[in-house]
Amino acid sequence: MTWRARPRRCRCAARARSTGTSQEHTMDRNHLQISYEGAVARITLTQPEIRNAFSDEVIAELTAAFIEAGGRADIRAVVLAARGPAFCAGANLNWMRRVADYTRDESLADAARLAEMLRVIHECPQPTLARVQGDVYAGGMGLVAACDIAVAVDTAGFCLSEVRLGLIPATISPYVIRAIGARAAHRYFLTAERFGAAEALRIGLVHEVVSAQALDAKVDALLAALTSAGPGAARACKKLLRDVAGRAIDEHLIAATVQGIAEIRASSEGKEGVQSFLNKRKPAWLQG
Repeated sequence: MTWRARPRRCRCAARARSTGTSQEHTMDRNHLQISYEGAVARITLTQPEIRNAFSDEVIAELTAAFIEAGGRADIRAVVLAARGPAFCAGANLNWMRRVADYTRDESLADAARLAEMLRVIHECPQPTLARVQGDVYAGGMGLVAACDIAVAVDTAGFCLSEVRLGLIPATISPYVIRAIGARAAHRYFLTAERFGAAEALRIGLVHEVVSAQALDAKVDALLAALTSAGPGAARACKKLLRDVAGRAIDEHLIAATVQGIAEIRASSEGKEGVQSFLNKRKPAWLQG
C-alpha cells in the first residue's frame, strides 16, 4: 500500500547543514529541526522559550516534516521530541489571540489544518515514538497520542485544559480517546485536572516512565527494536492496527486478517525473514 499524504504548503525557511557523514543530515526550520541518522528521523520542536507551543506555522512545519520523513524508504522509525523543560504547552498565545477574532469559516479552515497534522503523524508509514521530556498540555496531548509509542520522564505533567477556556479538545479527541480510553477521557476532558507521569502510564497515554537520565537510553533501546523489524512488515503492522482496532470480530475482519498474513508470507521480505530465521542468519534488511 502506498502512503498518500495530502501535502500543504509550508512557509518556512529550511537551512541544511551536514553532520559529517552521508547517513546523517540535519535541517533547521523556523520552529523545529529535522535530522536523519541512519534509519531514524528525529523531528524536534525548538522553541523552549515559549514551551514549544504551536501555531499555524508550527502546524505547517510539523505536517511537512512528517510527510517528508514518511516518504523516505530508508527511514524505519521517526522520533518526535522537543527542547527545554516542556514538550508542548498547546497553543501559542499569539496564535490564540488571532484565532479569537476568526469567523466560523476561518476557524473551520484553521481546525482542519490541525486535524490534518495529527492525521499525518498518526498515519506516518514508519513507527513513531514520542520522546516526552517535560510537560504536555492541551493540543500537545494530541501529539503524544498520535504517535505509536510514547516514553515520558517521571517529572512530566499532563493536562487537557481546554474546558477551562470554554473550549473542547475536539481535534485531538480521536487520538487521545483511543490512547486512554473513554472512561479516563470522561474524567480528564471534563475536569481539566493536571496529572503526573505515573497516571499517564496507568491510563495508557504513555508506555514507559523513566528518569530524565534514563530517557535517551530507553528511546535508543526502543529504536533498536523498531529498526530491527522488516520495514515492510512494520508498515503493514501499522495498517493492521488501524484496520483491526475497535472493529467487531466478524467474518469480514477474519477474512481481511487471513488475506493480510497470506500476502506478507508471499512477499519477498516475508520469505527472506523466514529463511533467515530457519538458516540462523541476519535478514537482508539488517545486513550491510
